[in-house]
Amino acid sequence: MHPAVSRLSLDEKISLLTGDTFWSTRGIEHAEIEGATLTDGPHGVRLQSGAADHLGINDSHPATAFPTAAATGSTWDPELLAEMGEALGRESRALDVDVLLGPGVNIKRSPLCGRNFEYFSEDPLLAGALGSAWVRGIQQQGVGASLKHFAANNQEFERMRISAEVDERTLREIYLPAFERTVKEAQPATVMCSYNRVNGVYASENRWLLTDVLRDEWGYQGYVVSDWGAVNNPPAAVAAGLDLTMPAAGARHAADVRAALEAGEVDEAAIDIAVSRILTAHDRLRADRGATEDVDFEAHHALARRIAAESTVLLANEGAILPLSAEQGGAIAVIGEFARTPRYQGAGSSHINPTRLDTALEAIREATSRDVAFAAGFRLDGQADAALVDEAVAAARGAETVVLFLGLPDAEESEGFDRTHLDLPAVQRGLLDAVVAANANVVVVLSNGSVVSLDGIAGHVPAILEAWLGGQASGSAAADVLFGIAEPGGRLAETIPLRLADNPAHVNFPGTPKKVVYGERIYVGYRWYDMTERDVAFPFGFGLGYTTFTLSDVAVSAPESGRAHAVVEATVTNTGSRAGAEVVQVYVGDPEASVDRPVRELKAFQKVRLAAGESTRVRLELDDRAFAFWGESGWTVEPGAFVVEVGTSSRDIVAAETIELDVPAPVFSLDIESTVGDWQRHPQGAGVLSQALAQQGAQVAAIISDEEMVRMLESMPLRTLLGFGGEVDGTEVVHQLLAEV
Repeated sequence: MHPAVSRLSLDEKISLLTGDTFWSTRGIEHAEIEGATLTDGPHGVRLQSGAADHLGINDSHPATAFPTAAATGSTWDPELLAEMGEALGRESRALDVDVLLGPGVNIKRSPLCGRNFEYFSEDPLLAGALGSAWVRGIQQQGVGASLKHFAANNQEFERMRISAEVDERTLREIYLPAFERTVKEAQPATVMCSYNRVNGVYASENRWLLTDVLRDEWGYQGYVVSDWGAVNNPPAAVAAGLDLTMPAAGARHAADVRAALEAGEVDEAAIDIAVSRILTAHDRLRADRGATEDVDFEAHHALARRIAAESTVLLANEGAILPLSAEQGGAIAVIGEFARTPRYQGAGSSHINPTRLDTALEAIREATSRDVAFAAGFRLDGQADAALVDEAVAAARGAETVVLFLGLPDAEESEGFDRTHLDLPAVQRGLLDAVVAANANVVVVLSNGSVVSLDGIAGHVPAILEAWLGGQASGSAAADVLFGIAEPGGRLAETIPLRLADNPAHVNFPGTPKKVVYGERIYVGYRWYDMTERDVAFPFGFGLGYTTFTLSDVAVSAPESGRAHAVVEATVTNTGSRAGAEVVQVYVGDPEASVDRPVRELKAFQKVRLAAGESTRVRLELDDRAFAFWGESGWTVEPGAFVVEVGTSSRDIVAAETIELDVPAPVFSLDIESTVGDWQRHPQGAGVLSQALAQQGAQVAAIISDEEMVRMLESMPLRTLLGFGGEVDGTEVVHQLLAEV
């Protein structure tokens, strides 16, 4: 217990359970308690300079606008995310910010989620690795992270009251692992609960989430803060394990908690623990701080530029049209308003006031001695403008190469609402068709926070660069990639489908006004596309570069008997003429499982940078969780064959090996609902059942001895089978058998 708790009155302790202002916690001078400042992240420090507002309408202090998570997820580079976290920590310190609200590790269940730009991936392993690194980086500076949004916050539609109806196995395998890994590896100072309900219970009042799982199972040591306005019932939230209600809720919050305390609905011990968690976390952060140093914004801008290039995914490069020559060749036509007015960040609470803003048009002109013409091509408000299209077509005709900047305007995606389709604006699609008709040498550069349909783009233009929302240096990074100053280092962190209807969540997204059913269960993203063998535009993990790589001499071994563990090794060789990076991806499948499982799941990865002609041997380890599913007894690994695949995307598998895991068979429990098949598969139950059936008469014995009949009856509860005819109380007999087992 924090020592200050004993020096506080009950009213003072209750007052510490909510904010003092919109962005700060309360200080109490006589107890030497200092208030803390929390502010929005996660890709920049959004500290408001005037009156507070949650939507980013009022100005905030200038800060580096780093690439959004939609971009950084594509880096597949935890160490780069740690660098970004360190920079965010330094800028937070300079502004006296104690806790920066981020990262967001929610899963991209649907490409329509309006806040996907703030989340890393459709895969929990990748999201967890990147989120953990981000937290580790920022907290090394003595600034707390706020891991969000816990949990199952995968849409903006009705986010304040929607109930995510999702079974426990799906939660454990898809929606919780990124939180779990970040908590266990990096211990974020705070975890932010989400607005939504989970299976009918608000996250802020969900004791199973906030206490049973987060603290008791994962060993979380920080405090839980609400998303701003997420607390509906303060006493229920305190009882569930929520520590800090934000923003300031004042007298109403205190009165509700005091009344619940007097009614015996909340224990004072729970209040003491919540206060202690808050104070301990803040003290721990301050103890980790050195002297505040001046922020080198130029260095941070250069880092943002490097991250943006590492985030850019080269989707197509027919005829090696990229990289462009900076000195040789004819005119370049830069077309698209985004080249002059960049779309570089998402809208809503994460909106950053950048320290500077590079435009692709200026950066391209600075990077080349070739003639560069510009045409806006379209208006950002989506209104048709024939004159702009005509100007763009003329520029395209007069150029050797066209660089066409397309994407989603601010109004198309934001916190607060979801998208309804994957299409680019109609004026941009029309512009593309007109430009391609005038000049086939088109490089498309996309700016978007979530995937867009590439119908009419892929296969119609020779090169596509997916640049996402790349932050304040995205314009310079685009020029770096276009001219080969930097490699397009990104690999897709989410599948790009051919059609929205192919997405596994399509028919259940976004649900009714109060409930959304996660009917696709564990089959999210590539797990669904690969399991159903559906064609996709570009698969999870995919990305090209300006050099080529081979993976060879793949070896997979399970060196320890009795343990679920394997070692994967492969030789990576840069077979091209320039330096570059490849991401080695390891997938695991369990073809003999007792439950349905995806055909493959990402279980390890490593980004490897090599000079031209260079080779290296990578070694990746798979622990027990790489082979486990969530069963009735928790994480379960079954003995037998597992397929371990090594490749460069979920569809580009270079080598596959089958290994046998010699581990103990899990023993599941039997209960009154267990079926005939359950009893026959149970190591003790089978013998008990055999003896019991021998006493049930010739008719039952004949049924059980008939193989075809057994197959038909194996899914029937044993109590039902024994109770047929009414002569035996099947439930009573099963209770007797359970006692024997």
